[in-house]
Amino acid sequence: MKGIKGRIVRNFGIVILLITLALEALFFLAVRQYYYGSAMDSLQNQAAVATAYYNKYALSYNVKEKAKYIFESDARSDFPVFEVIDWDHTTVMTSYGSSGQQINTPDVKTALTGETGTWRGVSSDTGESIIAVSNPLRTGSRTLGVLRYTVSAEMIDTTVRNITGIALLSGILAVAFAFAFSIILAKRIVRPIEEVTGVAERMAGGDFTTRAVKRHDDEVGALAETLNYMADEITKTDKLKNNFISSISHELRTPLTSIKGWGETLLSGNLRDYEETMLGLSVMAKETDRLIGLVEDLLDFSRLQSGNMKMELCVFDLRTLAIEIREQFGFHQRDKKLKLTVRTEVEPLLVFGDSNRIKQVLVNLVHNAYKFTPADGAVTVTVYSKEGQALLEVQDNGEGMDEEEVRRVTEKFYKGETKQAGSGLGLAICKEIIQLHNGALHIKSQKGKGTTVIVSVPLYKKE
Repeated sequence: MKGIKGRIVRNFGIVILLITLALEALFFLAVRQYYYGSAMDSLQNQAAVATAYYNKYALSYNVKEKAKYIFESDARSDFPVFEVIDWDHTTVMTSYGSSGQQINTPDVKTALTGETGTWRGVSSDTGESIIAVSNPLRTGSRTLGVLRYTVSAEMIDTTVRNITGIALLSGILAVAFAFAFSIILAKRIVRPIEEVTGVAERMAGGDFTTRAVKRHDDEVGALAETLNYMADEITKTDKLKNNFISSISHELRTPLTSIKGWGETLLSGNLRDYEETMLGLSVMAKETDRLIGLVEDLLDFSRLQSGNMKMELCVFDLRTLAIEIREQFGFHQRDKKLKLTVRTEVEPLLVFGDSNRIKQVLVNLVHNAYKFTPADGAVTVTVYSKEGQALLEVQDNGEGMDEEEVRRVTEKFYKGETKQAGSGLGLAICKEIIQLHNGALHIKSQKGKGTTVIVSVPLYKKE
């Protein structure tokens, strides 16, 4: 009971216990007030009427004579027991005709001061519980003694005790029921948490096929959904990672195989064959460039993941990068018979950022456009401004992508169904670089109609 279940039971039980105790206390007070208060009020009213009558019509100036008159009037009545008491707290007359007892209860003392006194306690004579009301006996304005009326409270005590016992038993049963209910409630609350915890432990052990069951539409249900989503994403990422490892292994092995093959050929061949030697060196140089590109992608990905990507910030003209791209990719127009068009605005498009990283993005986008555009196709690079943003747009009329590929193409390691060489990190790295420049990268594409990639970064504003 040290976990959530124990805390729920304890807290719920304490609250119920405190509420029950408070209600029991109020109930006990109400019961006692009702029974003892009613009896006291009734006795006070009767005593007040009787005392007023004897003070008015028993005009004797002697307390003994008044006592005799009262005895003759009330001895055979059903009125509660009366006692006439003098200034020495000694009974002069009682309902039973006895006298001489000392009564020093608070009600008598109060009555001797001229006020009505009440008292509830145990009779010194009979030992029973009584209720007493004492009123001053007067002749004119002079107090002669005390007229005291008493009634037995034994039946009231018994009734109050019975009611109190029943109330206590009811309270104990209510608290016991509340604790039992709290245990059941705690189990219902904790069971889904325990199930989710078990699922999380199995996932932590590497079993991502297990799934949490959403039993209720609450916080625990939301946690179960989140855990399942996390498992799906981990499974998806793990699959992409495995595909990436397989793909990158193939991508690394292919150029290495070519380099090794041509290296052995050149070592074992006749170096005097100039054309063969130059062809081998050319292949080795191109494959080395491929390896360097793959390694650079991996290094950039590692830097971005660790937050160690260094940015050399400066103000530069985005149009300059577009012109450099046109010169850099101009030879592809001859090799693949592609038409590269670069359009820029007349006014400078100043951007504050890392020009080399932005150029890396542009090179990657144009390279992808060339890769997925067939011969005699067209690639257009447009640089312009709009609403305080510098926009760089790369458009081709190549293979294009469907909606699912467009949605996932910027994910890490994702290569889709393409058979083209690559690490699957290029666009993911581009997106991260643009986000580091407080910009955004958007892709529009249709299968068989081409792709348009739009990069936006804030224009530089002079202070």
